[in-house]
Amino acid sequence: MNTIAFTFAVAAGSVVGFLGALTGLGGGGVIVPLLVLVFGVDIRFAIGASLVSVIATSSGAAAAYVRDGYSNIRVGMFREIATTVGALSGATVASKVPTSGLAIVFGCVLLYSAYLAGRCMDVATADAPPDRWAAALRLDSTFPTPAGEQAYRVQHVPAGFGLIYAAGVLSGLLGIGSGQ
Repeated sequence: MNTIAFTFAVAAGSVVGFLGALTGLGGGGVIVPLLVLVFGVDIRFAIGASLVSVIATSSGAAAAYVRDGYSNIRVGMFREIATTVGALSGATVASKVPTSGLAIVFGCVLLYSAYLAGRCMDVATADAPPDRWAAALRLDSTFPTPAGEQAYRVQHVPAGFGLIYAAGVLSGLLGIGSGQ
C-alpha cells in the first residue's frame, strides 16, 4: 500500500472514531476490521490499538456529557467496576484463544450488535418501583430535556452488573467498547 492510500485509509478510520464519539458507539467495531483486513495487522495488535482509541474517544466525549449533565457519575462508577474486572478477564482469555477463534467471536458479536441496534428498548421511568440496590447505592437521577429535568429510576441492578461484566469481557477479548 502506498503512502497516499494509507493516508486516506487512516483518515477514514479517524472519521469512524469521530462518529463513534458522537453516537457513543465507539469505533472498535470498525477499527479492528479496518486494521486486520485493510492493513494486514495481526488481530491481537488490532484489538490492542482499538482499546487505546476507544479509551481516547470515550474520555473526550465523556467530559462533554458530564459537563452537560447527561452522565450519572454514580452509575458510571458502578459500571466501571464491572467493566474493568470483565476487561481483565477478557484480556486473559484473549491470550489463550487462537486468532481464528477471536475473528469468529468478533463477527458474531458484530452481527448481534447489528440485530440489537434495530430493536426498540424499554426506557425506565420515574414511575417504576424503586430497585432495592439502586436505592441503596443512590443510582436514581435526572437528565436534562428541553422541557426541564426528567427523573428516572435505575432498575435490575444485579442483572445490569452481570451484563456490564460480560460487556467488559468482550471489550478485553475483542477491543470493542463495553458501554453499549
